[in-house]
Amino acid sequence: MNISREKLLGLAWAAIGATTAIALALWIITDRPMYFLLPSLGGSTVFLFALTETEAAQPRALFGGHLGGAVIGILCYHFLGNMLWVSVVAVVLTMLFMVVTRTIHPPAGANPLVMIQDHAGFYALLNPIGAGVLSLFLVAVVWSRFRPGTRYPVKWWN
Repeated sequence: MNISREKLLGLAWAAIGATTAIALALWIITDRPMYFLLPSLGGSTVFLFALTETEAAQPRALFGGHLGGAVIGILCYHFLGNMLWVSVVAVVLTMLFMVVTRTIHPPAGANPLVMIQDHAGFYALLNPIGAGVLSLFLVAVVWSRFRPGTRYPVKWWN
């Protein structure tokens, strides 16, 4: 396996940015112990720092996927309860929502499950979802400005 010096530096830069972003996100949401959300934010970190140019990493998908999935989970829980079939319906609705709205962000597919299991209310859209995703996004934007040749986001909302 032969990795160029440039590629190695890019990986190191991405790793430092990802470390900064996820540490900040977790620090911001620590007052809201929604532990099931952590894998979702971890997956988003991979997209923002390692798969930066993909559609799934762009702001429309990042915010739309996370917030849409969370809203669907919250609504399903409040109207249908906390049963296995409700979780199944919520995930499928989230998938359909992401496809129709072009906001496909795979880690956000976990959000309806998180909302149902946590019995979340709409405040969860602000904290931890909004706060966690916004902090990842802001670090990714700022971090990309310091690395030559790389800009995040590639597209804002298309």
